[in-house]
Amino acid sequence: MHIHHCIIVGSGPSGYTAAIYAARANMNPVLYTGAEPGGQLMITTDVENYPGYPEGVLGPQMMDEFRRQAERFNTEIKYEKITGVDFTGPVHKLWTEGGEVLSAHAVIISTGASAKWLGLPSEQKLMNKGVSACAVCDGFFFRGKEVAIVGGGDTAAEEASYLSKLCPKVHLLVRRDSMRASKIMQERVMNNPAIEIHWNSETVEITGEDEVKSVKVKNVVTDEIQELSVSAFFVAIGHKPNSDPFKGWVDMDDQGYIITKPGTSQTNIPGVFASGDVQDRTYRQAVTAAGSGCMAALDAERYLTAQGIL
Repeated sequence: MHIHHCIIVGSGPSGYTAAIYAARANMNPVLYTGAEPGGQLMITTDVENYPGYPEGVLGPQMMDEFRRQAERFNTEIKYEKITGVDFTGPVHKLWTEGGEVLSAHAVIISTGASAKWLGLPSEQKLMNKGVSACAVCDGFFFRGKEVAIVGGGDTAAEEASYLSKLCPKVHLLVRRDSMRASKIMQERVMNNPAIEIHWNSETVEITGEDEVKSVKVKNVVTDEIQELSVSAFFVAIGHKPNSDPFKGWVDMDDQGYIITKPGTSQTNIPGVFASGDVQDRTYRQAVTAAGSGCMAALDAERYLTAQGIL
């Protein structure tokens, strides 16, 4: 049975960065891309906040460059999904969707997190044409314009506050008559003159052809429909970490984010590391994901060296 030095699960900025560092450390990594090679950046158009791209870059182009850099150092890339694991002993086992059983001394989990969407056809139609799940990523493109954001938790409150620094009017659409956000975040949005809160509001449709023109909102109490003229629509109803194959093995919080030891990428299982959005419920940026991928590879290298494997 062949035992790999290092298997990386996931192929966003975190996974590819981990692969680059692992390959340069002679760990001979094998990277499994998962169902969405390149991660969320594959559905992102302009990326302007990643260092090294002064003119900005298309998300798919950046991920292609990450992939080619990983391959340059002989990372083996497999376009398959890992569906299950067994982390019982020092040699970790992983199952591919095709039924192949893999073995590795070190595993880096970089499977990311997927944004939750409302499920509207118009939402999908206008994706990256004014519809976004990341105000920090895309808000800059709509500075000086009126925008809407849907959600009632801390993320929605934080992103509404962020957008209010760029936009003259931010419509915050809250499904209920109260917010789930912490009291301090609620006070912050309620006291912000640039933010207008629409209570009991359900998004019916986002209008526009090649760009967002407006959003139709229904009051769930009165059934009255209101149309708001906006240039962008941000969805902030949460993310789901892609951690299901690892449940029951690595420690997770109540939302499924993998818990790592502070200041490291180490999980509760020796030789298993986590990086990127699957363990980051706070920042969720390409640059922070890449940085944690570097950490995971360095942690894995130190682990394998300490075990006498490298």
